[in-house]
Amino acid sequence: MNQPPTSPAGAVLVLEDGRSFRGRSYGAEGTALGEAVFATGMTGYQETITDPSYARQLVVQTAPHIGNTGVNADDAESRRIWVAGYIVRDAARRPSNWRSELSLDAQLRDQGVVGIEGVDTRAVTRHLRERGAMKAGIFSGAAAALPAAQLLELVQAQQSMAGARLAEEVSAAAVYTVEPADHGWDGEPRFTVAALDLGIKTMTPRHFAQRGVRTVVFPADTSFEELTEAGPDGVFMSNGPGDPATADVQVELLRRVLERRIPFFGICFGNQILGRALGFGTYKLRYGHRGINQPVLDRRTGRVEITSQNHGFAVDAPLEGPVEAPHGAFGRVEVSHISLNDSVVEGLACLDLPAFSVQYHPEAAAGPHDSAYLFDRFIDLMAAAQGAQQISPDSTAPSTPQEEN
Repeated sequence: MNQPPTSPAGAVLVLEDGRSFRGRSYGAEGTALGEAVFATGMTGYQETITDPSYARQLVVQTAPHIGNTGVNADDAESRRIWVAGYIVRDAARRPSNWRSELSLDAQLRDQGVVGIEGVDTRAVTRHLRERGAMKAGIFSGAAAALPAAQLLELVQAQQSMAGARLAEEVSAAAVYTVEPADHGWDGEPRFTVAALDLGIKTMTPRHFAQRGVRTVVFPADTSFEELTEAGPDGVFMSNGPGDPATADVQVELLRRVLERRIPFFGICFGNQILGRALGFGTYKLRYGHRGINQPVLDRRTGRVEITSQNHGFAVDAPLEGPVEAPHGAFGRVEVSHISLNDSVVEGLACLDLPAFSVQYHPEAAAGPHDSAYLFDRFIDLMAAAQGAQQISPDSTAPSTPQEEN
């Protein structure tokens, strides 16, 4: 049942500016519309397609061979495939790996994800790098035979990623808890974290659990009152898709968290929300950062980390600091991490509040583990806050600025 078609139908990738690429149908046949972006990881294609941050995007894999190791249940980063469409050069004819449970082609078809193979992904990537991420469509089967002008009209008529509110579409429908005991932790939980699911990946609560932290995961539209009913020692905001300019609800939630001085850690979309909560703006990158080989400088330590990233928007904050947060009485903030490719803001650190964030994915599945220390930094922040409360029972927060680890 899961064998690929013996003779794949024709397919075409059409970009917003009229450029098109012919290939063969891969996965399901039909039409897929979304924003065309490229991901530079040489491994981890299953983690890529199941990352909710890729919702409503057509992903071009720059690695030429895709599907070689098949797919399995353990490596999925969420409950389903989230890419709107998939673009590869050389798709494996059959998977070869002892962990493989299904071919990638079969899983794409089973979940109705339209793809295209046999295209020059190097040419597509170079085009997007020069022109920027843009609206696109994959058309296969009968749709591929439609007139080129009609296909281009369909592509151009779709909604832009700028202004798209997507976190609520990919978030969990109900609250759930990830316990440390289920991931090798022997003993009582050290802390409880309330995690706002904006597109959270499976590995994130696992990292917390392995360090003895219970994670209570909440839907994206959760209120401050609902979030704090869990009695969290800290609040976490995850990665996720869409334009951070649309996340007013989450920004206001975070401002209340900061006002209460509850320790906060955000990644990717969570970094952009912290930036907005502090009063900074955000903007759309030309083609974004996507892949598992993005170099970042930790300005506090001088250490260069190779990071996993997936974002098309960034925080507009002064690189030289510290500066006073533009919004409210949140004190000083500095840019803690920067991209070594283009100097984009890759992290923020509050100096008078227990809060920090990074623009990349420290859970890195798949990817390097250079940034796993950030989970420990957050634990240290929660421990410091808890210690301060024990010393001053009437206080609701630590009396000293965030500790630098």
